[in-house]
Amino acid sequence: MLVAGFPADAFGTNCYVVATAPGEQCVVVDPGIGVIDRLDAVLAEHRLHPAAVLLTHGHLDHTFSVAPVCGARGITAYVHPDDRELLADPGKALSMDLTQLFGGRLPYTEPDDVAELTDGATLALAGLEITVDHAPGHTGGSVLFRLPGAGSPWEAEQVCLSGDVLFAGSIGRTDLWGGSMPRMLASLRDKILPLADDTVVLPGHGPATTIGRERASNPYLVEVAGSGDARPAAPIRGL
Repeated sequence: MLVAGFPADAFGTNCYVVATAPGEQCVVVDPGIGVIDRLDAVLAEHRLHPAAVLLTHGHLDHTFSVAPVCGARGITAYVHPDDRELLADPGKALSMDLTQLFGGRLPYTEPDDVAELTDGATLALAGLEITVDHAPGHTGGSVLFRLPGAGSPWEAEQVCLSGDVLFAGSIGRTDLWGGSMPRMLASLRDKILPLADDTVVLPGHGPATTIGRERASNPYLVEVAGSGDARPAAPIRGL
């Protein structure tokens, strides 16, 4: 399996490309702000052909380039229905940083072809089998994408693209539109903690990590596992 990731020009949002091998179809995950040139270079380097765009959630720093990526290739964007309206009106969930960045004007268009993700579904795309886990909290429609890790650079049991649900040492913020700390804690308990320790986590911001490492040291997972209640002992990141 081929996994290539790189940070977007703004907010360090990680964009990922996943394929079975070079020269094959691929999926693009979370094409954010200013990724087009870098994405085209990665696709050319590995001779990849995008079959779909997967969105971990609807925040603009993860979706900004979805329309040009999809439109140039006639492919579908996948998003959870609880974040579907953010593709039409991304301003709903803008933080002050993003509002100031765009000066109140968003040079953004909605993708033409959008399909909805459902909890527990398995997507068969580009020769990959990708499991969808609805994990609300950062937004109402946040999801995890899981796929077998055999053949990946990490040779792990599985790989989890966690969006802004889980980071190395922290979690996504819950104070924007659609966010909820109680729902985030439930997602950490019910969707993250059951994953195997050797699961490689590819987050929406920052470096890769593993479930085992986060289970042992991430203050939110430590608290959820121990008492069911987390305290903000580490920075909360995200849009």
